[in-house]
Amino acid sequence: MRLAFSQRAAAIIMAAAAAVLVGCSTPEPAAVVVAPPPPPPVSLNEGVAQAASIYVAFIRDVGTIQAGFPDAASIQTAMHKGAAYDPATLSRGMIAYGSILALQSPEFVAGVRTFAVDPTIRAEVVASIIRDPAYAATLPGADVAAGLIIATLGQDIAALTTIADAVEADAYTIQERSDPRRRWATVPIVDRAVRLETAKTISAGQMLPSPDESARLFAAANSGTGLNLAPATTAPPYTPAVVHSLAIAALAALGAAGEDARANTEALSIETNAQFCLDMSKLNLFQCLAASRPSYEDMFCVGRHIVRDLATCTAQATVPVVTPVAEPLTASVAPVEGVALDAATASIAATQTGTR
Repeated sequence: MRLAFSQRAAAIIMAAAAAVLVGCSTPEPAAVVVAPPPPPPVSLNEGVAQAASIYVAFIRDVGTIQAGFPDAASIQTAMHKGAAYDPATLSRGMIAYGSILALQSPEFVAGVRTFAVDPTIRAEVVASIIRDPAYAATLPGADVAAGLIIATLGQDIAALTTIADAVEADAYTIQERSDPRRRWATVPIVDRAVRLETAKTISAGQMLPSPDESARLFAAANSGTGLNLAPATTAPPYTPAVVHSLAIAALAALGAAGEDARANTEALSIETNAQFCLDMSKLNLFQCLAASRPSYEDMFCVGRHIVRDLATCTAQATVPVVTPVAEPLTASVAPVEGVALDAATASIAATQTGTR
């Protein structure tokens, strides 16, 4: 009996000792799960919005030009309004505006932001876009974003083309004997050289952003809403200008186009093809004015080398090459009978010289 008691006592003592040892041991540290930082918010710098506002405000202003000029002075007013652009600034503004249009696509923004969750992947995608803007056109939702750019600017193209048709037709109408405006429309323009130099001076002026339009576009870009665009989808290939717009928008969706990234967005807003078309338009306008004599020929210059050329250059910059909807600018000057024949001939000669 005593031996059995001793064994039980020993077992109790050993169990107690083990419990004490367990109580004194250091517990294993709990695993700490560190959540990855949230991706940066969509961010587009104010410089892009300001550049876009220049394009939007200028196209809207040109859209107020209407056929049916009541006097010679009104033709010159339209001339001054339409000539007041710098090709490089207007081209950059169009691409900047395109990027803001692209950011109105939830599909594109959401698709791009899937690459922003992992900081390493985000950095790689940002670097790829900066290295090759065409990379942005391969990202999810790019076809929807491109569709918004092409469809929205297509509305500008259609509106400008309608105005150009009306103004050029009016250059014929005003010569008819039944049109009372014929009395002043056929009179040779006084101080033609001064009129040309004035147009050149206005063309060289600085284009300033619209504060109200800049604020509206800046808010729309960073919120993804506010422009109320109808959905549109366009499959690739895309023009270089559309590609550059998509690249700026993709960087913004990745949070990599803020104020500290202006150098990248400004570089992407430059596209030589779009700018060259507008440069040629200005050259053609000056050649047209140099050859123009009566006011109805100046009317032709306004319709052809301001309004129509703006529509043509916008189309060439945004419409995919597989869908030719406009003749190249260098072939846009058709033979003219009775209306600005000399001006049209000079424009053709200037165009051919400029494309050699």
